[in-house]
Amino acid sequence: MNNTHKINLLFKNMNSVKLAPLLLIFVEVAKKRSFTAAAKKLGMSKSAISQQIKRLEESIGHQLLIRNTRGVVLTSAGETLLARSELLSEQLSMTLMALDDEKAQPSGHFKVSVPPFLEKGIVVPVLKQLCLEFPKLTPEVVVTEKWQDLIEHNLDAAIFGGDIKDCGYRALSVGRVSEIFCASPLYIKQYGVVECVEQLSNHRFIATAWHREKLQLFDNKQTNERLISVAHCAKVNTLTSALEAVLSDMGVALLPEFLAQTDLNKERLVRVLPEIRGREWHFYFLHQYKGGKPIHVTRFYQLYCHYFAKACASLAY
Repeated sequence: MNNTHKINLLFKNMNSVKLAPLLLIFVEVAKKRSFTAAAKKLGMSKSAISQQIKRLEESIGHQLLIRNTRGVVLTSAGETLLARSELLSEQLSMTLMALDDEKAQPSGHFKVSVPPFLEKGIVVPVLKQLCLEFPKLTPEVVVTEKWQDLIEHNLDAAIFGGDIKDCGYRALSVGRVSEIFCASPLYIKQYGVVECVEQLSNHRFIATAWHREKLQLFDNKQTNERLISVAHCAKVNTLTSALEAVLSDMGVALLPEFLAQTDLNKERLVRVLPEIRGREWHFYFLHQYKGGKPIHVTRFYQLYCHYFAKACASLAY
């Protein structure tokens, strides 16, 4: 029986789970023709390499290597085993590379909640870029003004504006947006211009559920804070309702600047008390990862911050 046939029988009958690590070590020694070079490549001691080769030779019943002053020489059995087991090493390398590629290209479902009115200028551009970079990813966006618990709603992440509950999640800053007083041109025509804060009591003020009992007001530099109590003619609990109420000529409201900007540009709204602002709303990126975040989660945060900053910068013009 020749060596090739013997080696074929070996691969057919041997316990591959036990011998696979020994074969991989043998391949390195055989390819480099050196115990020392193989030990350095594998991060093992020279004596450990020698012991593993001895175990392999005892397991298969063949001498595979002969040492001489120049290094290592393969026996005929060693040459045959190298030809067969070298493919095993390459297959393992390709498998690990495939795993690295899979890690670099996340796939599956990615669910995130975001506040309303940010879809066009922020959320959609973020999703477009994210899908280009990670084509195997399937994002799901939940648009809501309400607090969404990540675990309860099976979310990978969430963008939330306002005061964060004591939830134990990680919160990364996205940016800030302040409020401004707005009314419709028809309302101003009917009820007159608001020339100072004190005159708000003579106007129909639309309150929102997230405002405290007294309004926090500042100048345009977010300094000189003052607290003002204002009676209201109506109260709403969503940004949609607040904006629609103002556009329907119902009164004056404090609206986030990013929400009002489009209608201000189109003159469907006018800014009331242009020297005064409400409080700043801090937007956060919430996630529950204790260590490093998955690459697509980190990228979503980076992209969201980029487009959020771009949208806020446009408010200055």
